[in-house]
Amino acid sequence: MKAKRIPEIIIKPDPKRVLFLPFHPMDEQRILKIIARVNALSEEQARKELEQIIEEFDSRHHRLKQFLLKRFEDVRKYLLTDLEPSEERKLLIGAYFTQEYSLESAALFNPSMVWHPDQSKLPKGSKRFILSLRATGEGHISSITFRTGVIDRENNIQMDQATRFVTTPEIHPNPVFQKEIFEQKLYELGLLNDFSMRVLAGLNETFSLTDLRENVNYALRQSRVWEDDYENVAKAILTLAESNYEISFSPDQSLSERIIFPVSKNENNGIEDARFVEFKDENGSVTYYATYTAYNGEIILPQLLETKDFLHFKISTLSGAAVKNKGMALFPRKINCKYAMLSRQDNENIYIMFSDHIHFWHEKEVILKPTFPWEFVQLGNCGSPIETEAGWLVISHGVGPMRKYAMGAFLLDLEDPTKVIGRLKEPLLSPNENEREGYVPNVVYSCGGQIHNGELIIPYAMSDYASSFAKVDMDELLNELTSG
Repeated sequence: MKAKRIPEIIIKPDPKRVLFLPFHPMDEQRILKIIARVNALSEEQARKELEQIIEEFDSRHHRLKQFLLKRFEDVRKYLLTDLEPSEERKLLIGAYFTQEYSLESAALFNPSMVWHPDQSKLPKGSKRFILSLRATGEGHISSITFRTGVIDRENNIQMDQATRFVTTPEIHPNPVFQKEIFEQKLYELGLLNDFSMRVLAGLNETFSLTDLRENVNYALRQSRVWEDDYENVAKAILTLAESNYEISFSPDQSLSERIIFPVSKNENNGIEDARFVEFKDENGSVTYYATYTAYNGEIILPQLLETKDFLHFKISTLSGAAVKNKGMALFPRKINCKYAMLSRQDNENIYIMFSDHIHFWHEKEVILKPTFPWEFVQLGNCGSPIETEAGWLVISHGVGPMRKYAMGAFLLDLEDPTKVIGRLKEPLLSPNENEREGYVPNVVYSCGGQIHNGELIIPYAMSDYASSFAKVDMDELLNELTSG
């Protein structure tokens, strides 16, 4: 069987969607020279230069002046005197240390679909959804962007118009850490030694990043031997802590305006392939989790994102011997009182993992190996499992000859998902002639779909460039998966 494409919906990257980013000259001498040149302008010259900047850029952004003033404060320490500049000159200096970034100029791909927490004011049989996408711009830096839409009772899809503006969130780098969990993460990373234990000893059961920095610095000052080793451990401790942070958006910003851009050192080259899932706890509460790959230009690191409302997000590290590689996808509920996760540990097979704690994963088990020609190179999931009466439905991807990516599906037992009930022998979706050209040719890929009114709705990317949708009749799919 084959999925039916919806060719009238193509979500293309829009280079006009630009956000502010700090511009950092390479060395302090350049910063000093730039500020000196700006300060050498007369008040009239400074006013005219600023007027031109506001005229050119104000319509492209919300809160332009606020950002420019913030950038001025970031470089204030380089002023040569205590004389307070005028606000106009502050804004102008801030502009010289600001740049625009077109976050989706290169690609908008690898979508993940979840049901919107707000289902109000919809016709009967319709459902509102959130689509997260991987946006890639200059330097191949990836971030998370969002779109929304509605599927009606006939499974027609209507996408909402994305806002012209994009905004990064307010960053809260000083979250509260749990001492027990943080100690366990240090142990997993091989950082639990005499030095780190002294740092932890001075902390309360809950502590802030500021508390941790103070204790690290105090422990370094008290050290008399192995200074270099201690400094390396200190840097690693703080890097771990800085990889755990929180961000928030203003409620007046539409969802398509909210951009999750790399913050920590572990992800400064990209936030890749977020797999969102609506997770229901035993008490009935709902949390939206997303596993994603943090990339710093050298190594990849699986991370966890969580939110209740898509306004406030918490980002944290995952730990354990089984936290490796890409493609981790959380089940939407616990199974036998344990969290469950699909993963790909070895660039080849699909694994399943179970854990008592969502941040720690130690054990893994292979459940699926490449078997058919279109998946001989590699197997992986295309999002979190979807619960059906017949079993856990998983959209998969396989890589075959010429590094061609195709999408398939398999079914796991509801009570024991280590058991594979059935799998498709042929691809559900392969790149056609209209989808083969892009940033990475011959690829169709998804990070998660949903079932609505008897059909599996699959958002998918076309050759790592743009995104679209396909549909599959659920009765036909489950029949093929269970027919042997």
